[in-house]
Amino acid sequence: MNFALILFVLLLITGALYAINFKARKKRPKGAKEPLWVEWGADFFPIILIVFFLRSFVVEPFKIPSGSMIPTLLVGDFILVNKYTYGIRLPVINKKIIALNEPQRGDVMVFRYPSDPSVDYIKRVIGLPGDVVAYQNKRLSVNGEPVEATRLDDYIDLECAKGATQCAARSLEQYSAKFGRVEHRLLNNPVVPAAVFDVEHFPYRDNCTYNAAGVSCKVPDGHYFMMGDNRDNSRDSRSWGFVPEENIVGKAFFIWLNFSDPGRIGSFK
Repeated sequence: MNFALILFVLLLITGALYAINFKARKKRPKGAKEPLWVEWGADFFPIILIVFFLRSFVVEPFKIPSGSMIPTLLVGDFILVNKYTYGIRLPVINKKIIALNEPQRGDVMVFRYPSDPSVDYIKRVIGLPGDVVAYQNKRLSVNGEPVEATRLDDYIDLECAKGATQCAARSLEQYSAKFGRVEHRLLNNPVVPAAVFDVEHFPYRDNCTYNAAGVSCKVPDGHYFMMGDNRDNSRDSRSWGFVPEENIVGKAFFIWLNFSDPGRIGSFK
């Protein structure tokens, strides 16, 4: 569902009703009232205008639907996404009109899934345009430089502990990685092989080389290589390719709600 388009249509409808109601006030006989649907539509216009402006140009809320970004983001986290960090874009068509900052390695970014732009994804920026990203034997390197990662205590997947049927292990290897300006945690599942099996036929597929140890890709101009922090439970650029610049939505920066764990509010790193 394209919520931005729906909101835009509602803005046009209520805006038209607001204009009709405004003009009619001058001609309306004293004591006469506009039809209720015109009056209500006009009343909603300022509210929808504010929501549309904030959602299009300032911040947009998202809910985390999957475990691909565990342990950074958990299922059920409600996050805020900065819509202007990477430039000002026209709503609905998502065309950049004012260039500001560019995505940096380590940023957690929301973007439109390349294979289906109606779906929003969230992953971490791993490779910038021109980078060579290699993920071999579950170790990441960028432009030939290994990404520093320190082993931490194992992470207990609570969903596995509850007996979830799709879990391959209850205990996952946990690491602290320093990546660009960002330090974050990531997970590896020791029983999942390093090879990537579910590879799509994506644009610039020839930029990638796959083998039993993993994948190596050169990021094309105007594109980004994205990965989930829960490495073995994330379908990402290893499988479906690069994210074009025009698919960027914004930078995730804050957890504002989690019904099952209020202590997570503001805990996003």
